[in-house]
Amino acid sequence: MLVHFFSLRKIERKAMMFANYKAMEEVFGRKILSKNYPLLAVRVLTLAFLIMAVSGVILIFEGVVTDFDFALAIDASASMLAQDYEGNRLEAAKDAAGLFVETVTEGTKIGVLSFAGTGFVEKELTDDKESVKEAIKNVDILIAGGTAMGEAIVSSTDILLAGEKRKSIILITDGESNIGVPVDDALEYAKRFDVTINTIAIGTEEGAVLANTTFYVGVDVETLEMLANETGGSFYRTKTGQELRETFELIASGSDRKISVDMTSYLMLLALALFLAELVLVNTKYRTIP
Repeated sequence: MLVHFFSLRKIERKAMMFANYKAMEEVFGRKILSKNYPLLAVRVLTLAFLIMAVSGVILIFEGVVTDFDFALAIDASASMLAQDYEGNRLEAAKDAAGLFVETVTEGTKIGVLSFAGTGFVEKELTDDKESVKEAIKNVDILIAGGTAMGEAIVSSTDILLAGEKRKSIILITDGESNIGVPVDDALEYAKRFDVTINTIAIGTEEGAVLANTTFYVGVDVETLEMLANETGGSFYRTKTGQELRETFELIASGSDRKISVDMTSYLMLLALALFLAELVLVNTKYRTIP
């Protein structure tokens, strides 16, 4: 501020050298030279933002955070084409999973896996929500018969090992494990890495229509409950698309905690923007007499 006003006095002394200064003073008044207060404000703010950036200012606020990275394991066996949900079971699961991705807090990493007689990794762990939603949309019925639930758990665990947060699998199925890695072995593998398993049984008790045939696929509720209980997760039984969406919202909901954000880069950008604004101002509106 001292430099600013000292510079103004130097400019005023230079202005006095103009022969017609007295005439200009009579026409425009004594405030012919502006004090340039807006320019001073820009300079002070630029300096303030630079100081705060260098000092490492951290913004702390209350917000909802998710403590987990997630692996979505979606049953893609032929029975998921059953039409006891709007569209069919698979489409309902994919729609609910897409809403889940939108609901989780920024920075949450998600991987996607589909399984039937074997498991296929659709998306490795990432915090890019758009790519995760695209991977979910691309999940389709797999030709391999059966329901390899154990393999889905093992592969989902492997996906989560790339993350740094606590690990959680969301397993969606309408059947029971009947092929591949035994569920008990898969459970021990998940527990070794402290993975939480949330299980969702999809399908109505009345049965479903597939290729004009009404059938009933028995969901292994006992196994799904055991997987959830043994790993500290939760078991959900959903009978409608709305219940399925509400289940995903419940899993996505985090807890209120203090969130810290390093403001260094933001403050540097603000300082740069103000510096450029000052360059424009001093060469236009606040241009001084040479």
